Amino acid sequence: MTVPPGDEEVDQEEVAAELESELAAGDGGEAGDDGDGDDQDDLAAEWEAMVGADGSGGTDDGGGGGSSSRETTRVLNQDEIDSLLGFDDEQEDTGDRAGIQAILNSALVSYERLPMLEVVFDRLVRMMSTSLRNFTSDNVEVSLDNIASLRFGDYLNSIPLPAMLGVFKAEEWDNFGLLTVDSSLIYSTVDVLLGGRRGTAAMRIEGRPYTTIERNLVERMVHVVLADLSAAFDPLSPVTFRFERLETNPRFATISRPSNAAIVAKLRIDMEDRGGRLELLIPHATLEPVRELLLQMFMGEKFGRDSIWETHLAEELWKTDVDLTAVLDQQAMTLGEIFSLKVGSQIPLNATKDSFVEIKCGDVSMFRGNMGRTGDSMAVRIVERIAKEKPQN
Repeated sequence: MTVPPGDEEVDQEEVAAELESELAAGDGGEAGDDGDGDDQDDLAAEWEAMVGADGSGGTDDGGGGGSSSRETTRVLNQDEIDSLLGFDDEQEDTGDRAGIQAILNSALVSYERLPMLEVVFDRLVRMMSTSLRNFTSDNVEVSLDNIASLRFGDYLNSIPLPAMLGVFKAEEWDNFGLLTVDSSLIYSTVDVLLGGRRGTAAMRIEGRPYTTIERNLVERMVHVVLADLSAAFDPLSPVTFRFERLETNPRFATISRPSNAAIVAKLRIDMEDRGGRLELLIPHATLEPVRELLLQMFMGEKFGRDSIWETHLAEELWKTDVDLTAVLDQQAMTLGEIFSLKVGSQIPLNATKDSFVEIKCGDVSMFRGNMGRTGDSMAVRIVERIAKEKPQN
């Protein structure tokens, strides 16, 4: 009897043992009986069919096509799926994105490409610490958690409600920004300003709209933050952030398209045992007028200005020699008249002793004065300064 190819030794031994037991239990155990020979042929045919089915379908012990088919249908575990989609917890902590998330966020501009922006926010944190201490008459600590770049629509969907959203406008840049105050900071600010006890957590009553007193107190705090933000940008580019309105529904605080990129700075404000979060969102379109300034590297507290070099350059400029020309009169002559001039020719001038002499530096008129004499030298006494004409549109 031939063994089908691809079968395993263990399977053959099991089937052979089963066959011997069935032969032993045959009618009378006589080998020469014709019925026994027929039964053996039937059992052999059944055995070959069983072995062929096992070889084609695959056994648990592995071999042939069954093993290869199992290897091609490997199932990914949950960690591998999260890593493929870009939702790995370790990547979220470090800020690195991979997989599909990296493809979706590839169009965003990272804030790290604007080095001066981090300097501005660091200056804002220092100024807010002083301003909020004066505003609340309490010990206030302000810290910058992180700066991220994301889509405006994704940010609106991630705002934990209830919260207050202050919309402000950058006057010189002609665009808008968003200031989000979370519920913890709202109740903590109200509790501090209205004389709440220290050491007790601020009372939070969920499920009700904010009262007029709470909105007014939060609006006053937003004005303080916007004033500090204007002062933080002032060394870089003077700008005035004007408060527009206060909203509690994110849908009413839409200042940009949902797909537009924006910079989000998350600040943490602690007032001893109370506090909360404050988030500042500035769309990239708002920062576009000062984008070139934000691209420069930080060279010092004065945002890249070197006072020693400026002083030296100013001193050298004052020592520069400049040629001045005193023009007594001007005449228009034809080219033929000019070529006809000879040695001894006279050009009559329409100037008198009281006529003004115009002093020029190149083609620019600088002063106007009177002609005179000082000792053996001709001189011009300056009477007035000629104002520079403004170009007309």
